This record gives sequence, C-alpha cells and structure tokens, in this order.
Amino acid sequence: MLRTTITDAMKDALRAKDERTLATTRMIIAKMKDLDIAARPKGNTEGIKDDEITTMLQSMIKQRRESIALYEKGNRPELAQQEQEEIAVIERFLPAQMDETAIGAAIDKIVAATAASSVKDMGKVMGKLKKNYAGQMDFSAAGAMVKARLGG
Repeated sequence: MLRTTITDAMKDALRAKDERTLATTRMIIAKMKDLDIAARPKGNTEGIKDDEITTMLQSMIKQRRESIALYEKGNRPELAQQEQEEIAVIERFLPAQMDETAIGAAIDKIVAATAASSVKDMGKVMGKLKKNYAGQMDFSAAGAMVKARLGG
C-alpha cells in the first residue's frame, strides 16, 4: 500500500538524517491526512485509496513545476532547486511513467475502443486514459497527442 511506503520512507529519512526527504514525506503525509479528513463526510472512514494518493502526488508535482517556473523567472535559483529536489522525492512514490511511444499506443487503443473520430470525442478518450492509466502518464502531454490524433 502506498501509504505504508511513504510512512516507511519518512522513517528511513529520519534515521538517515536526510532533511529534504524527511520534510517532503512529512508534507505528503500531512496532505494525505487533509484528504482523509475531507473524505470522512462521504462515508470514507479508512482514508483515501492508492489511486487518490497517486493523483494527489501528481498534483503536488505539477504545483512544484509551476513554482519552479516562477522562481526561475524571479531569479531565485535556490528555491527552484529546493522544489526540484521535492519533485525527485515525490516521484519515488509514483509508478513508472510511460514514454511517448507507450502513451501513443495507449491513445490508439482507446481511440479504437471508443470509436472516437473527432475532437468532440476527446473527453471520452481522456476519461478512459485517466481511468486506465492513472499515475502512469503525463495527461497534459497525452491531451495534446489525443487532440492531434482526433484532428484538433
């Protein structure tokens, strides 16, 4: 379970005195707890599932990439470096990312399965991609590829 892996990584970082990993894993665990609390009114008393944790981790990476761009624009390389180090820690908990060829093959398979023929079908294709390949691909890049395949 992903939650256990992250907690174990935090304990290992504490023992190894790895400050960056320790701070980042603590931040991840705090975010998980926030989402666990938010899920309680919906009847989820056990905490969020691994797929939701994966989505959370991806959004944390996206936020950090946006921050890096702003820090570089603001001439703050030390803060950009810190964000990059956090991304490296967060990525350890995500499944291996698909390369462009694999993403293209997955898109072709789903386009064929859904009989998508125009950009109007893009939502249907992206929905299936997100359902079947959560955490395994960069959906912004996949979205551009789907749009190109469907003639957008």
